[in-house]
Amino acid sequence: MAADGLLQQARLLQLASPALPVGAYTYSQGLEWAVESGLIRDEASAGRWIADLLAHGIGRYEAPLVFALMTAWTAAEPTTIRRLNDEFLASRETAELRAETAQMGFSLRRLVRDLRDASLNGVGETVETLPEVAFPVVWAGIAAAWKIDPSAALTAYLWAWAENQVMAALKAVPLGQASGQRLLAELGGRIPDIAVDALNLPESEWSNFTPAFAIACARHETQYSRLFRS
Repeated sequence: MAADGLLQQARLLQLASPALPVGAYTYSQGLEWAVESGLIRDEASAGRWIADLLAHGIGRYEAPLVFALMTAWTAAEPTTIRRLNDEFLASRETAELRAETAQMGFSLRRLVRDLRDASLNGVGETVETLPEVAFPVVWAGIAAAWKIDPSAALTAYLWAWAENQVMAALKAVPLGQASGQRLLAELGGRIPDIAVDALNLPESEWSNFTPAFAIACARHETQYSRLFRS
């Protein structure tokens, strides 16, 4: 593989890394309440919860949204980028979820400036015009500017989300490290098909209809004792 291709792989690993300074590790997206309520109590139930949300929520809305955003960034279509940003913010079912994506988007927007990478100048200029920017919007902009293959980008985006959920389960259930690796192996095996489907899903068929997830996120807002911010 040519050096340019290897550089894109390295950049993608950077984008998908838990070390990305956006605070993702502080959020559980309702998983903590699912543990508190008894819906998640062991490795098997954690796997079912995360896999269902990956397939029916993240995979059918966030993933195709990221692909559409990468396409818009590549084609320099700021109107589409703004529309998708507004729609994603409006799609957040609870105050915590909206605050989560806005905080992570704000942090990633700041990172665009701090990286001092000339290839990201266009991304920085566009996101600075948005009063509130969602995390996937900035993430997709960086991926497009770094010329990362969309299928690889979606795979990494889904993996990063799944890894964060598993890490939350390890802390909240709690589970052991071996359980976490088994869960990641199982989820990782599902991600390629979900990514391919997302690449081909028309916008008219996008859906984040996951009622149990929405209820868990809403209940988390009044949970008495918690480790996570969502």
